[in-house]
Amino acid sequence: QVQLVESGGGSVQPGGSLRLSCAASGSLRSMDAMGWYRHSGKERELVANILVGGGKRYADSVKGRFTISRDSAGNTVYLQMNNLKPEDEAVYYCNYGSIGGANYWGQGTQVTVSS
Repeated sequence: QVQLVESGGGSVQPGGSLRLSCAASGSLRSMDAMGWYRHSGKERELVANILVGGGKRYADSVKGRFTISRDSAGNTVYLQMNNLKPEDEAVYYCNYGSIGGANYWGQGTQVTVSS
């Protein structure tokens, strides 16, 4: 089992920045990827994730504005979000995907972008 604790959501004006954090605990030896998805009423979509080999993937809509990183232990993942736009408004979910196929989700954190 893997437990995920998210923090860092909130409300900003367009052009503002936020940083999301996700701390993982539990059985972490079989990680395949860890990152962030968001849900804004449509399908839940991948925002960014880090693969077990260190590669990073980003949604086209956030490239150049969002940066995903992790701490040296690999247990905490950060999402730095700059130049936020109204279309970035969503509930952001941390995801931990294991090599065996199991997926774990955080509780979700709201990001609101409004003037």
